[in-house]
Amino acid sequence: MRIISWKPPDANLWHQAGLRQAPKALSPAGMVNDVLDRPASGRIADGEHRFPLRVYFEDTDLSGVVYHANYLRFMERARSDMLQGAGIDQRAAHEDGTGTYAIANLAIRYRAPARLNDDLLVLSSVLDTKAASCVIHQRVMRGAVLLADAEIVAAFLSPEGRPRRQPSAWLDAFRRLQGPAQRGRTTE
Repeated sequence: MRIISWKPPDANLWHQAGLRQAPKALSPAGMVNDVLDRPASGRIADGEHRFPLRVYFEDTDLSGVVYHANYLRFMERARSDMLQGAGIDQRAAHEDGTGTYAIANLAIRYRAPARLNDDLLVLSSVLDTKAASCVIHQRVMRGAVLLADAEIVAAFLSPEGRPRRQPSAWLDAFRRLQGPAQRGRTTE
């Protein structure tokens, strides 16, 4: 067994990178716990979730354009991040038998291609909330250019696969995520 020694970078390097001080002690075992090593996440602003991402080689087809199905993956990541940011713990709900979301309907329109290394932004907003479902509008943007536009209906299901009322705290979270134009569209 070979032991690899590791030592933190020089403090001057952190200063050159624009940081006032080095992050908490880094070690090979604890790197993920450091704030600088956590995955990027989106943010909620003005009733809209904003999720940044970059196009990697694996996202593209032979021509260097994003493969059409990968827009759905980008949107799924953004929806999951939006729910987590709103305090909705999908994993715990699944594990404790409360239920899970499943996509009941999806309509997407592709408008322009994304390419390798493009910086994209997935914008998500809740359009409507019902007892056992919600309607989410998502747009994939490159700067001011709209690349894909989708409307998704996510149904909340019991472990047996039947529609189930969403927890009331989740309905409240979705109402807070509805943009000003959509507030009041909640139906039970």
